[in-house]
Amino acid sequence: MITKKTDAPAMREDDLKIFVKGTEHFFKLVTKITAEVSMPFIKESSDHVMNEFSAIIGISGKHRGCVYYTAPREMIGELMGHFGETDRSDELLMDCVGEIANTISGNAREQLGPGFMISVPVVIRGKAEDIRFPKDAPAFVIPITWNGYRSSLILCLKSGEREIPAFDLGSLED
Repeated sequence: MITKKTDAPAMREDDLKIFVKGTEHFFKLVTKITAEVSMPFIKESSDHVMNEFSAIIGISGKHRGCVYYTAPREMIGELMGHFGETDRSDELLMDCVGEIANTISGNAREQLGPGFMISVPVVIRGKAEDIRFPKDAPAFVIPITWNGYRSSLILCLKSGEREIPAFDLGSLED
């Protein structure tokens, strides 16, 4: 019989703090410029938080859902300068926004443990206002201001693993 847990709880405050601290650490380490991370809020349908470049990291394991990082073109271009990159092509801007999302999610994985499994980033160019967030977990928006630019980290995660059916492998033997 296949069963799955339902009504798994959304993220805890401690989980949000891990992402906030990880985001602050990323910007300070990479750019030596402190990012101001504002109070997270739950996204409403009328909130327009997506920017020109966005990366989505799928999460599975003990947490399920997605982590999104979205930023304006100018901000990503300036961040690339801190990496020593002068090319501002869309392809490199997309790589950069994907790397930011991957780094922040990967750093959170160090705190949340091996049960926090992350996918490779999916990157979207253009304001993705039509993006649909999972309905079974709130989307927490963490506003980030760095060097005068505003970006957002969006966490749409809930705790709980799906139960995987148990199989009797002995029944497969001849």
